Amino acid sequence: MNKFLTDAPVAKPHTFLGFPLVDNFEHFDADIAILGVPFGVPYSTSGQANEQSVSPDHIRNWSSLAEIEMTLNNYDFDLGGTLLDGKEIKVVDCGNAKSSLINPMEHYDNAEQIARKVFSANTVLITLGGDHGVSIPIIKALDALDKEITLIHIDAHLDWRDEVNGEAQGYSSVIRRASEMPFIKGIHQIGMRGIGSATTKEVKDAQAYGSNITTAYEMHDKGIEEVLKTIPDNGTYYLTIDADGIDPTIMPGVLAQTPGGLNWLQLHKLIHGLVNKGRVVGMDLVEITPAYDVGNITMIHAERLLCNFIGATVRAGYFDDCCGKES
Repeated sequence: MNKFLTDAPVAKPHTFLGFPLVDNFEHFDADIAILGVPFGVPYSTSGQANEQSVSPDHIRNWSSLAEIEMTLNNYDFDLGGTLLDGKEIKVVDCGNAKSSLINPMEHYDNAEQIARKVFSANTVLITLGGDHGVSIPIIKALDALDKEITLIHIDAHLDWRDEVNGEAQGYSSVIRRASEMPFIKGIHQIGMRGIGSATTKEVKDAQAYGSNITTAYEMHDKGIEEVLKTIPDNGTYYLTIDADGIDPTIMPGVLAQTPGGLNWLQLHKLIHGLVNKGRVVGMDLVEITPAYDVGNITMIHAERLLCNFIGATVRAGYFDDCCGKES
């Protein structure tokens, strides 16, 4: 009997771009899957009321059905054609990982179980958060691929805290937890700037590990193309994007608005460059706070980012017979 690990999204049109909802993972089969993981692990009781937890459904539902129809079927100059390029690409929405009042960690456990099943099917996984802590169970599940993974991290903050208030699975610890996973063979952190939770100790720990840290200012000076060159070619990559790594002029809907982040052209070049450099097996977009948005600017760029990622994987031949699921 199938154990239901997810809940359906709320409010119409329910799923991302109207793609079919799948909640049975026993014989999972898709090219691309979208999964919501709304609830991180809070550092305080006040943190349990987290505005970011509504973000997965907000991203799904801010577009009208007419706008979705255009996104799917009209010519997209970002991609040079329609979203799926006229190909039979199976994209599904898995809903949101179930949570529990009795066991808060069940949410992470369910997310990890789902991600393992998705990765085991050689499906590209797009995860919608939630705060950055929700990336931890998704990254853990990457060991189902039995491959060495290069982690690409876009953020204003380093996220190398070992714990905060005794909690080691929260949003400030995601990259340190990733560094402890044996299949993570390289970490590239792009966009660091301003003040975050990191102390000098965490910076030294990241440097001692060998993390490749590119501050936002270095990125702007040398260009995103040069940053991409520092990432090994022909690798297997996972991309985690904290929305506050993107400049608040185009993504104001975050809690930690910090000047100087990636702009849209840089983000576009990063997505397309990375997808074509090797194989990106998954990505997440986290830390969006809808109540802080201004005129849907954040939602517009979030949708564009996700569509560019989907369209780039299609055009890179990820799902073609010769280089798709059997490769």
